[in-house]
Amino acid sequence: MAPPPAVRRRPGPLGILMLGLWAAAGVALAVYLVEVWNPQLVATYGPAYLRGLWTTLSLVVISYAMGALLSVPVAAGRMSRQPLARGAAFSYVSFFRGTPLIAQIFLIYYGFGTFRTGFEAVGLWWFFRDAWYCAIFALSLNTAAYQAEILRGAIESVGKGQWEGARALALPRSVTIRRVVAPQAMIVALRPYANEFILMVKASALVAIISVFDLFGETRRAFSRSFDFQTYVWAAIFYLVLVEIVRRLTNLAERRLTRHLTR
Repeated sequence: MAPPPAVRRRPGPLGILMLGLWAAAGVALAVYLVEVWNPQLVATYGPAYLRGLWTTLSLVVISYAMGALLSVPVAAGRMSRQPLARGAAFSYVSFFRGTPLIAQIFLIYYGFGTFRTGFEAVGLWWFFRDAWYCAIFALSLNTAAYQAEILRGAIESVGKGQWEGARALALPRSVTIRRVVAPQAMIVALRPYANEFILMVKASALVAIISVFDLFGETRRAFSRSFDFQTYVWAAIFYLVLVEIVRRLTNLAERRLTRHLTR
């Protein structure tokens, strides 16, 4: 017997109001762009915007991936029974979640310069003198703290009965994590991971202050030369499109992962 089709809920009054506000904002933005449309501005700074967009995507993807790798041992430390490992992981997460990202970028880019002699002695000054590498380093450390908490929360959300059932079947711990715990934890962690990626896309604009010409950096340069406010409007549209793409891909992934739960 086939399962009954899913019931589609109609939007309530609040949902209708929000849709109306979004529609009004979209119309107002479209009217504004039509009125201030400047083909010369687009032709002049369009290629720079595309280069900045590519820089932003590269920066976010690389930092997010490196943060994901670093988050695994940090999350393991947070769940460890060893006081030293648990304390070190807790201190790391507390520092990077409790201090502003802009302060962390400044500490790494400007603060590490005071240790130039030491970095030159070990052959690492080439890394910390470059704004691009410092931006990746700062964003990776920051997102690793958040991803570690996401991973820890997702793993701890899996019921103890799942672990006990795996032990009753004499499954190795690696198989238990890979085949039993990870699939269930991924369903819980998908949305928080997507939200963290979206936050990184927007937070990456901060690297413009250390002369990394990402999308926002190119926008600042375009405005300083043209003094046209629509340069920032176009940057906002680029960021909005990026966030919307991530949101829709997350919805597709969530439907794929939870297809066995849909009646």
